[in-house]
Amino acid sequence: MDTIAESIQKKAYELGYEKCGIIPINLIDEYADKFNERMEKIPKSKMFYKSQERLIKPKEIYPWAKSVVVLTSVYGKYKVPQELNGHIAKAYLFDTRVDKNTKEYQNNRALEEYMQELGLKVETNQKFGVVGMRWAALQAGVGIIRRNNFLYTESGSWVHLEAWVTDRKMELKETNNVKKCPKSCNRCIMSCPTKSLSEPYTMSPTECVSFLTTFGGRNLPEEPLRKKFGDCIYGCDICQDACPMNKGKWKDEEEFPGLAELAPSLTPENILNMDEDFYREKVQPKFFYLSPEDLWKWKIDALCYIGNNYSESYKPLLVNACNNANNKISEMANLICSELSLQ
Repeated sequence: MDTIAESIQKKAYELGYEKCGIIPINLIDEYADKFNERMEKIPKSKMFYKSQERLIKPKEIYPWAKSVVVLTSVYGKYKVPQELNGHIAKAYLFDTRVDKNTKEYQNNRALEEYMQELGLKVETNQKFGVVGMRWAALQAGVGIIRRNNFLYTESGSWVHLEAWVTDRKMELKETNNVKKCPKSCNRCIMSCPTKSLSEPYTMSPTECVSFLTTFGGRNLPEEPLRKKFGDCIYGCDICQDACPMNKGKWKDEEEFPGLAELAPSLTPENILNMDEDFYREKVQPKFFYLSPEDLWKWKIDALCYIGNNYSESYKPLLVNACNNANNKISEMANLICSELSLQ
């Protein structure tokens, strides 16, 4: 057994990681076949997947890399603010990738420093992953991938994945006791509001609510799927919430740093009234998928929510948004007013 690998795994557990597996980088090779298979199944997803091709080429990008360290960190332990539950996806609410105030971010930095102290050359991409993360986790025995495409450990799908490539050849696989999906279960597929998830292990990323309400969906007035977003404002948990294998997994025990204070600002009303300075200082650093210039996108998402969940109390907000100086916001607001026969 490689003592360096054992030391890394032990350190990860000490820091509070749930799982830590280490695999030779060659085990990533088959991911390219799965990656291309997805594009072949759903040709309209090709442009999206093409933008992610770096994930199937780690040996080209890091020719020195010999192994991958992949870990899970549980976020299904945090208290979900009531006003945001079902409206903003939990993975984004409890995102630790760039939040230096979280112990998860600090643990990430501490583990990298530890591996460097062991004499390893390491590389990661904290925001978007250095390899195909779910595939690497599967190969490392960390968990299994369910029909909704999410990786599950004993904590359900409510886990963040982290990974590094290293210049030492190592292998130390994890063990898990995660049961397979019940043969007849299709709840995740049936629950998907836009049918982005159309069959097991298959999806159309550009039709996913999470894509359309975050970095995609740049022209929601012309997007027919927007009327199926339901309660979602930013991101979507519907297929994960519907999954029976997630039942009872969320613990709701700890406060996430700063979230209770920020939560009231992320209601539809307050998003529409939000000013640029507050957005850039308080919101954008956390929800980094949208740029400092993208407050308009949040406001469009809030208007979309109002259109799908209209009550008379929203009318002043809609009328005000119809006269917004941003053409995209006023276009969306006027369209919704027209659809609701408010003008």
